[in-house]
Amino acid sequence: MTRYGYQRAHQERRGAALFALVRAWGAGAVVLVFSEYLQATVVYDHLATGPRLDTFGGRLLLIHVPNALCIALAAWAAARIHREPFRESVPAHLTAAFAVPVVAQALNMAVQWRELAAEGVLLSNAVLVVGCVAGYAADRLQDEA
Repeated sequence: MTRYGYQRAHQERRGAALFALVRAWGAGAVVLVFSEYLQATVVYDHLATGPRLDTFGGRLLLIHVPNALCIALAAWAAARIHREPFRESVPAHLTAAFAVPVVAQALNMAVQWRELAAEGVLLSNAVLVVGCVAGYAADRLQDEA
């Protein structure tokens, strides 16, 4: 039941599904921007020095792992905010969870396309997949608990 006492109140309002998606995307965007800001101010300014980024392991640890965490947090937040009864539709719920990280990745690649190296493209896309799957899995685990 909804708070209005009518079982199908959300489903009959026009645009309710779209509003649920936009709300989830907004939450995901806020979490992504905030977490990326923290990453940029803490990791990049203080830890990611030139010698540390010269090695593959350094780049992986200081760039890609924090990015995966940011993406996972954004996907998790968007998935958690996506409300019932729209969560029951798998395509809608996947769209709610993954749209913000995928759009952010596409925007990032579009802005920096001249400076991209093969390693950066491959690892960034792998981080996107790992982060999205981790965020979605965390949401599903919370649903089952």
